[in-house]
Amino acid sequence: MFRKNKLAMVVSEFLGTGALALTVLAMSHSQLAVPYFVASAAGFTLVLMVVALAGISGAVFNPALTIGLWTVRKLRTVQALSYIAAQFAGAAVAWYVFAYFTKLQDVKNTGTFDMRVMFAEMLGTFVFAFCVAAAVYQRLSLGLKGLMIGGGLVAGALVASLGSAGILNPAVAFSLHQWGWGTYVLGSIVGAVIGFFVYSLLFVETEVAELEEAETERHEVVEVPAERPVVKAVAAQRTKAAARTKAATKSAPKSRTVSRKK
Repeated sequence: MFRKNKLAMVVSEFLGTGALALTVLAMSHSQLAVPYFVASAAGFTLVLMVVALAGISGAVFNPALTIGLWTVRKLRTVQALSYIAAQFAGAAVAWYVFAYFTKLQDVKNTGTFDMRVMFAEMLGTFVFAFCVAAAVYQRLSLGLKGLMIGGGLVAGALVASLGSAGILNPAVAFSLHQWGWGTYVLGSIVGAVIGFFVYSLLFVETEVAELEEAETERHEVVEVPAERPVVKAVAAQRTKAAARTKAATKSAPKSRTVSRKK
């Protein structure tokens, strides 16, 4: 069973991905369906969602980034799988909400394999993941983290738009009905993994990375019970009481000897 905090993490990934997918859907079917405007709207939405939800789940909102974070040990396996499930669920709900308001029906999947599209998505997601890795490893403040990640999405989407739709997110591609394992899925996943690996390998010191991984494992795996301070206080009181009893026992024979001599 999920605890409240873990449930909040999954729900935040669901809501953030849904909001991002709905924004892209709305922009892609509007009169401003130009890569620059779509990328800018998606980046602005991502900044808002990062500021609102980064303190809860880390604000990933992207299966490719989730896998990239998992490869550099920033996410555990169960956590990554739950994030991916929530992200695809959020994207699916975003599509149904969009279809309900726009009355779109019988939209077919157009995500067929194309080597050019795959490499464009790989390159764009590499830029995006590199910016996300910088925000994660440098431990930026919440506002700067949102700007870095949102700006990275805009930059990566514009780069990828040279040869693709510049989606950079398998869940959003799923909601746009452009799902394709060899294009908007494989390309973005490979780009994200390379982006995180390159940044962690070249720009993060080994000792710092090991300390961060140990800290992450300690916070995620070891759960400190809430009553531990009370237990420590009780133990300290017992220790003091035992010391007083021992001191009193030692001083008792001395007092008897003195009284006998008198």
